[in-house]
Amino acid sequence: MNKSYTLFISFIVALGGFLLGFDSAVISGAISGIRTYFEMSDWELGFSVGCVIFGAMAGNIVAGPMSDKFGRKKVLLITAMLFTISALWSATATTYVSFVIARIIGGIGIGGAILIAPIYIAEIAPPKLRGSLVSLNQLNIVIGISVAYFSNYFLKDLEGESWRWMLGVEAIPAMFYFIALFAVPRSPRWLIQRLNLVKIAEKVLIKIGGKEYAQLTIEEIQRGIAKKEAKGTFSDLFSSRMKTIMIIALGIAFFQQITGINAIFYYAPTIFEQAGGSTDSSFLQAIVVGLTNLVFTLVAIRLIDKLGRKPLLIIGTTAMTIALTMATLAFNNATYDINSSTLEKIENQEMKTALTALEGETYNSQNEIFEAVGPLLNEAQLFSFKRNEIKNFISINATMVLIAILLYVAAFAISLGPVMWTLLSEIFPGNIKGIAISVVGFFNSLVSYTVTQFFPWELTNLGPTVTFAIYAGMALLSLVFVKKYVIETKGKSLEEVEELLTN
Repeated sequence: MNKSYTLFISFIVALGGFLLGFDSAVISGAISGIRTYFEMSDWELGFSVGCVIFGAMAGNIVAGPMSDKFGRKKVLLITAMLFTISALWSATATTYVSFVIARIIGGIGIGGAILIAPIYIAEIAPPKLRGSLVSLNQLNIVIGISVAYFSNYFLKDLEGESWRWMLGVEAIPAMFYFIALFAVPRSPRWLIQRLNLVKIAEKVLIKIGGKEYAQLTIEEIQRGIAKKEAKGTFSDLFSSRMKTIMIIALGIAFFQQITGINAIFYYAPTIFEQAGGSTDSSFLQAIVVGLTNLVFTLVAIRLIDKLGRKPLLIIGTTAMTIALTMATLAFNNATYDINSSTLEKIENQEMKTALTALEGETYNSQNEIFEAVGPLLNEAQLFSFKRNEIKNFISINATMVLIAILLYVAAFAISLGPVMWTLLSEIFPGNIKGIAISVVGFFNSLVSYTVTQFFPWELTNLGPTVTFAIYAGMALLSLVFVKKYVIETKGKSLEEVEELLTN
């Protein structure tokens, strides 16, 4: 078994995950700058951050069928070009509309890369290595997230519009990815299933595992083809044969996002500022979040083929529930103090003068302080107070918030993060895999968009206590779902998994 060659091509393909992670997290540092430059409301901010997921939905829908028709490698080359265009365009945008269009283009790249990279790796990886190699994609995603947080921290103090540099620097790894993909062969399974190019596929498989491995794999692929009379269609996804597979796929896709992971990654500095942190400390804490994500993704890669998919999901979702409950309790126990020290932090003199009437008061929740200050401020001032000033008045156990967020990210990184994409690359029959993973990826992106769009509004109007309580409830439901529905796939060939689930 030529592990070094298999690892080499898997790592190159998984660099699409790096760009996906970088693109997802880099916006967190640019939020303050773009909100000011484009004069955004909460809904416009939510859309400018979340619109990338609209692009991802489009990428999800077209990437699967395109990869079935033209090959996995060609689709990945297109995603590299889209990432490059998006980075350069968003960094130079001068209007809100053009900025949103640039973000959507990057989203299309995300939608393609997040689906096709795991499929490609699963199709070239030997069964004993498949979980670890597919998880390389998730590893690259979290490396991309970490690098984005570091990049934002070092670029935030540049004179002028630093957010443009934050967004534009992504073009460098995107161009490298495009060039590196030319060193990657076409998927041997795709070559046989779609083009019947057995000899070319055999050469790739020999380089991966030797002649005996190549022969056995080709025979297994051909047996699988012999069982399939026709290419799968959209309606086949909802046949009785596919019922169990679709329940697992759609359920995991739903819970991976509804538990709030992208709210954490997209708005990490904002969350830490809500807990009373300064801008500098919030960016540094975001870096710690990224590093935690990276370390525990490495743990997942180590364990996914040893411990198995389902045990990791159970451990992870349990810890996520505990972590989100901790964050809920931390914000619930916070108080809001109006005194000379906290009033001094308000720059708007008119607002500061109006609030001196409440000096010496302490409130037990955001709603209480909002009700108290509401009659004293006009509509614009109240909106500014809710969005920008509330963080100056909070008294909270900030350490507990940080620990809760880090535990949540660590738990996600060993479970729903890498395991979902591994499972999706394994459970669908080969004749329907492209369209199936596109539909499930679209659904996953739709849930992600909903979370991302509503998060700024939730923080402003519901407060962090209710927001995190909702996510904690969803994490608990995800644990129940995993225990009831998810099956174990470790050590099985793709054809064995298909037979197990469809029978």
